[in-house]
Amino acid sequence: MAKADELLKLDNQLCFQLYSASRLMTKLYQPLLKPLDLTYPQYLVMLVLWEQPMGHKFTVTHLGNCLKLDSGTLTPLLKRLESKHLIQRQRSNEDERQVWIRLAPLGDSLKSQAKRVPEKLLCETGVKEEDVIKTRELLKVLFDKAQ
Repeated sequence: MAKADELLKLDNQLCFQLYSASRLMTKLYQPLLKPLDLTYPQYLVMLVLWEQPMGHKFTVTHLGNCLKLDSGTLTPLLKRLESKHLIQRQRSNEDERQVWIRLAPLGDSLKSQAKRVPEKLLCETGVKEEDVIKTRELLKVLFDKAQ
């Protein structure tokens, strides 16, 4: 019975460790993203857009798949990024339900500033890059198996 009791301890819950780590990471990113005037979810959208050359278009569906977000969550994020002139949204002429997203010049110009964010985060946390890589890979495996 003692083993069963151990399984119910909060500190032994994987879900709690993931939840706590996720909240902490978001908090740590806030001051790093403030000079870019981006929230953490907006930063994630920009990361996807920065991976492709300027002018490349994405559908909202494609962005949602990359970020593992549904369109109901993604649409308000995209509207805020558009109001900041960081992205451009355009309805498809062929199918008005489809919306195309692309970086605006101002959004592209933020990329050079954003390049410093991951390095600053490592410096502030004191976590070694190889530990980050191992943890990221384990989380990818967990996500893929759980999905």
